[in-house]
Amino acid sequence: MKYSKTIKIAVNALNRNKFRSFLTMLGIIIGVASVIAMLAIGQGSKQSIQDEMSDMGTNMIFIRPGDDRPGGVRMSSSEVQSMKLTDVDAIRESCSAVSAVSPVVMSSGQAVKGNSNWPTSMYGVNNEYLDIRKYEIESGRNFSSREIQTYAKVCLIGKTVQDNLFGEDSNPIGQSIRFGNIPFKIIGILAEKGENGMGQDQDDLIIAPYTSVQKRILSITYIQSIFASAASEEQNDEAIAQITSTLRQTHRIKTGDPDDFNVRSQSEMVQTFTSISDIMTALLGIIAGISLLVGGIGIMNIMYVSVTERTREIGLRLSVGGKGSDILSQFLVESILLSVAGGTIGIILGTAASQSVSLIMKWPVAIMPSAVIISFLVCTFIGVFFGWYPARKAAGLNPIDALRYE
Repeated sequence: MKYSKTIKIAVNALNRNKFRSFLTMLGIIIGVASVIAMLAIGQGSKQSIQDEMSDMGTNMIFIRPGDDRPGGVRMSSSEVQSMKLTDVDAIRESCSAVSAVSPVVMSSGQAVKGNSNWPTSMYGVNNEYLDIRKYEIESGRNFSSREIQTYAKVCLIGKTVQDNLFGEDSNPIGQSIRFGNIPFKIIGILAEKGENGMGQDQDDLIIAPYTSVQKRILSITYIQSIFASAASEEQNDEAIAQITSTLRQTHRIKTGDPDDFNVRSQSEMVQTFTSISDIMTALLGIIAGISLLVGGIGIMNIMYVSVTERTREIGLRLSVGGKGSDILSQFLVESILLSVAGGTIGIILGTAASQSVSLIMKWPVAIMPSAVIISFLVCTFIGVFFGWYPARKAAGLNPIDALRYE
């Protein structure tokens, strides 16, 4: 029997029971649509996190006081006083793989301008911090080394602080705000960066010379953490090794003793989030894929019903010279048509659902061409796999017994 005639007979058979055929396809439709949508959401989240963290600088390195030893009393990095400015100087002088380094001290509080106030954080840093964190100045300037040395009461503010204290489209350059009852003159406005991958507003901050924050706000002599930047992303590991060796020397840590500091890179965080995102995406895909299996079982069930209903028809065809292979092909083609048609509709619905999630809920999505192709191939496989046994049963019927079937 020609394939075109086999397909025509299969289509006519499916058209005789349109509603049943649709219900059979429904499992495949839901399964494929779910797989595509879930993988698109998972992949979109992964790419969004990678892009946002890359914007922060993949060659950025964090150094914080404290160790990872289990047990004992755990103190926050801001309460540990093991880091000094001499550590920053040692890293700058001894670590050739480090291109920039900045001490960091931080205080949370209310920023006040007239009758307006806003809860935010002030970061005390040097003038290399902006390059390390990939911040750009939209207007104004950065503070100078001279202003750091003289504990100058100057600062740069982010867009969120600007909007809440001065209003949108304002120009607060040259004006003063109070933080911790200390007036700071605004000399620069940072360009907007938005939220990072963890939902933190990167524009809700004030940046000032670290000496000013140490002396005028916190009244401390130590530093809370150090931010550094490797010369390139490829030199991250080398920079971390150099920093670790340098700090062990400056802190006089003996061989075999644990570090009293933690060194982490931004690339490590990107890899960690990527791994977590990959696992979640795989789980979502597996959960959605279960419905494909259910759809395949539905196809097998309906094909069994179809074979039973059409037993006399099968017997008649076999008795007039029809071959078992023709019967096998007919029912197998019906199964594949159901599966492929359901898969095609599922691909369309899954793509539409992904775009709807992006437009309505503002979630990042990335439709994977590989997911679409694999879903279509899986549908074809399901049609063959779950349709083979019922089709084989139909082809193996005895013509006499089939004709007697009531």
